Amino acid sequence: MGVIYVLLTISIIVAVVFFISFIISVKNGQYDDVYTPSVRMLFDDELIKEDKNTPSESTKTKQS
Repeated sequence: MGVIYVLLTISIIVAVVFFISFIISVKNGQYDDVYTPSVRMLFDDELIKEDKNTPSESTKTKQS
C-alpha cells in the first residue's frame, strides 16, 4: 500500500513540473504563431472581386 502513495506523490510532482514548464513557455511566447500572419494575406482574397471603376468584359465587347 505504501508503494501506491509513493507513485501517486511522484506522479503529482511530475504533473506539476510539466504544468509549470507549460505556463512558463506560454508566457515566453514559445507558442506564438509568426508564420501564419505573413502568409494570411495570400489567402484572404480567394475570390477576385470586380472593380467598380473598370468596365466589365461585357461592356468591353459591346464597345468594340
